[in-house]
Amino acid sequence: MILITGATGFIGRHVVKQLLADGLPVRCLLTETRARHLPWDSDAEHVPEVIIGDLLDDEVVFRAVTGVHTIIHLESAMWWGRERNLERIELSGTRNLISVARSARVGRIIYISHLGAAPSSAYVLHRIKGQVEEVIRNSGLAYTILRSGIVFGEDDAFINHIAMMLSSNPIFYLMPGQGEIALHPIYIADLVKCVKLCLESINAVDNTIEVAGIEFITFEDLLLTIMRVTRMPRLIIPVPPYLMRFLTGIYSRIFRRTLMSPQWLDILATNRTTSLGNVYDHFGFRPRRIEDTLLTYLPEKNHLIDRIRYTFRRRPREI
Repeated sequence: MILITGATGFIGRHVVKQLLADGLPVRCLLTETRARHLPWDSDAEHVPEVIIGDLLDDEVVFRAVTGVHTIIHLESAMWWGRERNLERIELSGTRNLISVARSARVGRIIYISHLGAAPSSAYVLHRIKGQVEEVIRNSGLAYTILRSGIVFGEDDAFINHIAMMLSSNPIFYLMPGQGEIALHPIYIADLVKCVKLCLESINAVDNTIEVAGIEFITFEDLLLTIMRVTRMPRLIIPVPPYLMRFLTGIYSRIFRRTLMSPQWLDILATNRTTSLGNVYDHFGFRPRRIEDTLLTYLPEKNHLIDRIRYTFRRRPREI
């Protein structure tokens, strides 16, 4: 049995779909709210077992990990939460999950982290992710930590958010900084394949592996690529990062959700790259190119309607 936390999130629902397609038994730990909006057909023949509860409830977590040999830990608040949400959901939640998993004799935990994660980082997102990594390494459980670049796909919260912002302003786009930060995105299907192969690889046990795509790209070049693919050219105006954080803070007090959160800006605060050959060296396949992948879905979407829906959608409930 494989337990997945955060199974309804962007990465989680793709991982669930892949594991079910492979015929593997899957169990998901979900809050009551998320369990009412499952991204899979609950009446289908093969569906995950669902445990209702959260990571801070010892009794629920023990029920979820009983009989489990591997935990794929994806629970996160990075796209919507503030610092207290990250600390409570990711750090405290992981500590409780590991404590209970040890007592239930779980075999291994697989955790998706980020390139640039470090406990001493000056940026909240990277610091919290680094602290979670340290908790897992010192847990006494076998582990695999996948440090990924920005994960993109048809329903991601990074490239799609950029397209939504472009659609809302026909003249210009406010770019944090000078756009020189180097990013190393990876397509969701490639990351899911890495997770799947981790389940089968002995070399991945007790190892931290950095995974990303086959090309580096600066943030400005990524903006130009998205503009070209979506046919929405805009004037790019560089804005100091501290001013963008101030504007984001104001915007978040007006609307339930913001397209550009503080954690979103943390991603753009420093270069986040790794070796171009890491995925091939560890898992034996080559990831897909950015623009080739974006062309398969991005031009067909109505980004303005998506933005309106996203802005007024209710924020996730805190644990």
